[in-house]
Amino acid sequence: MTAHDQMRAMLDQLMGTGRNGENNKFQVKYSDPKVCKSFLLACCPHEILSSTVCADCSFIAIALSCQAERCCHSRMDLGECPQIHDLALRADYEAAQKKKDHFYDIDAMEHLQNFIADCDRRTEQAKQRLAETQEELSAEVAAKANNVHVLAEEIGKKLAKAEQLGEEGFVEESMKLMGEIDELRKKKNEAEQEYRNSMPASSYQQQKLRVCEVCSAYLGIHDNDRRLADHFGGKLHLGFIKIREKLAELQKTVEERRKEKRESLLDRRRDRDRDDRDRDRDGRRGGGLGYRDKDRDRDRERDRDRDRDRDRDRDRDRDRDRDRDRERDRDRERRDRDRRKSRSRSRSRGKRSKRSRSSSRSRRSRSRRSGSNDRKR
Repeated sequence: MTAHDQMRAMLDQLMGTGRNGENNKFQVKYSDPKVCKSFLLACCPHEILSSTVCADCSFIAIALSCQAERCCHSRMDLGECPQIHDLALRADYEAAQKKKDHFYDIDAMEHLQNFIADCDRRTEQAKQRLAETQEELSAEVAAKANNVHVLAEEIGKKLAKAEQLGEEGFVEESMKLMGEIDELRKKKNEAEQEYRNSMPASSYQQQKLRVCEVCSAYLGIHDNDRRLADHFGGKLHLGFIKIREKLAELQKTVEERRKEKRESLLDRRRDRDRDDRDRDRDGRRGGGLGYRDKDRDRDRERDRDRDRDRDRDRDRDRDRDRDRDRERDRDRERRDRDRRKSRSRSRSRGKRSKRSRSSSRSRRSRSRRSGSNDRKR
């Protein structure tokens, strides 16, 4: 983006679509159904997670010996939002919201709720895939490994926070956190020693992974502090924290806001009916005709608009369900392919063992025949 484009975007954000008498490039208003309501409230996942690259992808491919498509973060590049994003429309909305409540926070909450529900489903699939590919540990060893994971995550979070405070100039707070990190490192070393002593050395060298509950990234038990700090301070993890916090904030007031929206719609309908009655009464007094016909046409047009909006929402839900089904089919095909590979390896090992046993029997048979021939001579 050039400097001119940046200045233009800043003016759009400050002054809206009407600056210098210009219209916005999409030729729509902020209230149009094609405009992203989550973007108007600055919480659209497509905007928050834009240009995010998972630093764990190459690590996961090595640890799991998997192809790139098996990494759960290939989905994090969400691309552009199917709805319109425009800073000028956001400025128009913020100005209009001061005069009238639009209740767009309800639409944004439903959008974020669907997004987080889909991400949580993918997290469970990632956990299941790890359970199928990693060696199963006993309950005691698993508890010790989990303790190491928890301490490592706490160190990574505090280290990322300490670096942030240092960059912002809060040196004393940063040094205090570094002292806490040193204590956590001592506890982690003790936990790692207990974990190492509870299992064979060959098994300990294998990387044990777990899935981050916030952003679905894979974390390894042997990850160093630097890599954990990069993860917990990275744009991907922080973006998911922002989305989840915004969702929790909107969910606290959603029921009350829905009630207010219903009451507002009822008040608006009553006001409209009263205005229609007043106009009809004035028309009869003045001898005018056509008021009822005009009202009837307006009601028909309003019903048609409502039907179009309902059809558009239905198509959008159908597309979302189709995408979920397609993703579920891909996951099923991936699991079936892994099972077929496992069975193929088992059959090949069985065939080799059968060939080795038949060759051993043939050698023993030949040796017995040669021995009998020698005795006959």
